[in-house]
Amino acid sequence: MKKIVTFVLFISSFTQAQYTINGRMSSALKSDWVILYKIENTKQNYVQHSKIKRDTISVQGQKDEIVTFQFILPENTQPGAYRIAYSSEDSNFVDFFYNNENILFNFDPESPNESISFLSSRENILYRKGIALISKEQQKLDAIQNTAAQNSSSNLQGEYLKALNGLKRLQKQYLEASKGMYIHDFISASLKKNPTTIITNPQKYQSHLVTSFFDPIDFSNKKLINSPFLIGKIIEYIFSINYVEDSKKQNNLYKKSIDIVCSKIKNLHYKKEIIEFLIAKFETINAMEILDYLLEEQYTKLPTPLQDKAFLLEKKNLLATQIGSIAPNFSWEENGETLALSKLMESEYYLLIFWSTECSHCLREIPQLHDYLGVHKKITTIAFSLETNDIQWKNYKQKLANWHHIFGENKWKNKIVKTYNINATPSYFILDATKKIIAKPYELSEVKAFIETL
Repeated sequence: MKKIVTFVLFISSFTQAQYTINGRMSSALKSDWVILYKIENTKQNYVQHSKIKRDTISVQGQKDEIVTFQFILPENTQPGAYRIAYSSEDSNFVDFFYNNENILFNFDPESPNESISFLSSRENILYRKGIALISKEQQKLDAIQNTAAQNSSSNLQGEYLKALNGLKRLQKQYLEASKGMYIHDFISASLKKNPTTIITNPQKYQSHLVTSFFDPIDFSNKKLINSPFLIGKIIEYIFSINYVEDSKKQNNLYKKSIDIVCSKIKNLHYKKEIIEFLIAKFETINAMEILDYLLEEQYTKLPTPLQDKAFLLEKKNLLATQIGSIAPNFSWEENGETLALSKLMESEYYLLIFWSTECSHCLREIPQLHDYLGVHKKITTIAFSLETNDIQWKNYKQKLANWHHIFGENKWKNKIVKTYNINATPSYFILDATKKIIAKPYELSEVKAFIETL
C-alpha cells in the first residue's frame, strides 16, 4: 500500500512540475533585468521579469564576464511562442518556443537570433536544426533555378530535379520528426512550394514566387497567428517578394500585395492588428500614399465596432498635414477680429509654429527665430502656443511683435494640436500663399535653410 501511495505522489509531483528557462549571454549588458513575453497576435504580453546574474570566469589567463538569468515558469504556463527582451531597443530580444520542457540556451546580445544556441529543449533544437538544413538545401535549388532563368540555354533540368528530390527528402524527414510537437506547424508553413520542373522564363518564375508564396501557410492557424512567424512572412511578401525599383510601380505592388494579405486573414481581430502594424511600417518609411490606402481600403472597411476611432483620427490628421496637403484651417480672435488661416492674404509664404512658454527649448529657439524673421518681409508668422494657462503667454508674446499669436488652451489636448498631430514643440510648417504645406523643418537651422531658398 505504501508503495502505491508513494508512486501516486511521484506521478502527481511530476505532472505539476515547474519548468525553467535559463539563458546565458556571452558579453556584458548595461541592463540588470530581462523580461519574458508571450507573443499573442501582433503583440507581446508581459509574463514576468528576472534579474541578471553576473559572474567572472578566467579563460586562458583572461577574465570574461558571464551574464545569466533564469525564469521559473508557473505550472499553468501555456505552450507558445515567447520572447526575452534585454533592453528597450527594438532588436534586443530572442524568440523561442515553449512546450512544457526546460530550456537552456546561449546567445550573443549583439546578434541575438543569429547566435542563439539551444543546449536543452527538444522542440527548439529540432526546429533550429531543421530550418537551417532545409534553408541551405533550398538555397542550392534556388541558385540552380536563378541560373536557368538568367540563361535559358543552360541545361540544368537534371541537376534541378536531383536537388529538388534531395530537398523533399529532407523536408519529409523533419516533418515526420516533428509530428506531435508544437513546432510541426511552423516547419510545415516554412516549406517553399517549388516548381516541379525548372522555369527558364524570368517573368514566369517571378510570377510563381508571388502566387505560390502563401501556399504552405494556414492563416487561421492559431499557433502561427500567435507568433512572429506570420508577421515575418507578411513583411517578406510585401517588402521583398513584391519589390521593384520604380516608385510608381512599387506603390501599385504594395497595394496589390496588401489586398492579397488582407484577403487571406479571416480572423477580423487579427486583420485589424495586421493593418495597424502595416500602417506603422509605412509611416516609418514615410510612404503616405500607402498609409492612406491602408486606411481607406482596409481599415475603414472593418466592422465599425472594431475600428479604433482615436487611431483613425490620428492617422487621418497625419495625412492631412503632409507636405503637399493644404494645411487644416482654424480660426482665432485677434484685436477684436476673427481671423482664419485659410483667409490670410498677407504674404507669399507663411510660417506656422507650434510652441509653448513651458518648453525650455522653445524659449531658446523662438527669440532667435523672431530676430531672424525680422528681415524677411515676404513671410507671415502664425505662432500657436500650447499652454495650460495664458498668464506667461500674454506676457511673453509681447516680445514677439508682428506675429499672429494664438492661445492653444488645454495644451496637448487642444483640438488644433491634435489635428496637426503635434507631439513635440517647437514644430514648424512652411506654407505657400494657397496654404499648401511646402516644408516641415525639424530644427531651427532647417527653417532658416529652407527660407533662404524662397
